[in-house]
Amino acid sequence: MLKGESVTTNRDSEHLIKEYIEGCRRNDRNSQKALYKHFYSFAMGICLRYANNRLDAAGILNDSFFKAFKNISKYESSKAFLPWLGRIVTNTAIDFYRSNLKFAGHMDIDDIEGPAQVTMVYEKLAYEDLINLVQNLSPAYRTVFNLFAIDGNSHEEISELLNISIGTSKSNLFKARLKLQEMIKALEEKSYKILPADDHTNFVQVRLSTNM
Repeated sequence: MLKGESVTTNRDSEHLIKEYIEGCRRNDRNSQKALYKHFYSFAMGICLRYANNRLDAAGILNDSFFKAFKNISKYESSKAFLPWLGRIVTNTAIDFYRSNLKFAGHMDIDDIEGPAQVTMVYEKLAYEDLINLVQNLSPAYRTVFNLFAIDGNSHEEISELLNISIGTSKSNLFKARLKLQEMIKALEEKSYKILPADDHTNFVQVRLSTNM
């Protein structure tokens, strides 16, 4: 989870969330609206990472909450709600692009010419800047990058989620990182400045190495 997608909780808010969830189990509209409002920023942050634009993200968001409300009876109260909701949002985003994309046309990593390893690069990016850069990736590259570099899935898991080969997953990640490196370099050439670490902006550290 990125810092820009975090949700502040305390005992009072946890109690309210439990009340909202119980209300959702009864199909109470006010409880559904309250839960939606409380987790809107968290869920939208995930949607924006996977979407081409904000309009697509809004569609994924609405579908995600529809699924969450429909399956709220399956949520186990003894477990944390945030990861449960996050999985629904991520899976909805994957379903959206899996239904609109053909991954089969992408080369496996073994087909890539040139050096397979690039010096490891770490950059601190403001959350909003990361979203803008990731949205400029092609849908196939963006989806694999999100799943691997941000959400922490393995290539084996990505292969199963997207119905692609492990080699294709590695290839798309390799190319996504190269594209991001190119975009960051272009920004630096335009005197783009990374904000200092003590700034109040949300930051995320992204590994842009092509190492798998």
